[in-house]
Amino acid sequence: MGQRPPIIINRLDAERLQRLIDNAAEKDLMVAELLEEELMRGEVLDPQDIPEDVVSMNSQIRFTDLTRERQMIRTLVYPHALDSVEDGISVMAPIGAALIGLRIGDVIEWPLPNNTEVRLRVDAIFWQPEREQQFHR
Repeated sequence: MGQRPPIIINRLDAERLQRLIDNAAEKDLMVAELLEEELMRGEVLDPQDIPEDVVSMNSQIRFTDLTRERQMIRTLVYPHALDSVEDGISVMAPIGAALIGLRIGDVIEWPLPNNTEVRLRVDAIFWQPEREQQFHR
């Protein structure tokens, strides 16, 4: 796996993500461990200090899977919100976990459960709660 870009995490997101990690089911352990590594290496900021170009929870983003040459638009959500968000991707899914904290233009190589890797690039953030002053979303 290549060098991962620096990431920034909203303090409230970090607390909620840590609870998800602590309570992860057996099937989610690989993603939970990777997500915990990301939390540990990330810069944690108060919600009002999150830059507008950072992927935070509930952000709607466009990203490219460079491995498969596929572009997607998804909203990064907690697992419990998956059913209520049409374009949702769970932060506990491998690709969702890879996206948290990245900035527009960042590329990350991320392991998948089938012993392969994916390269993802964040292209745009269409909606971000912090930018809209929704700090507790």
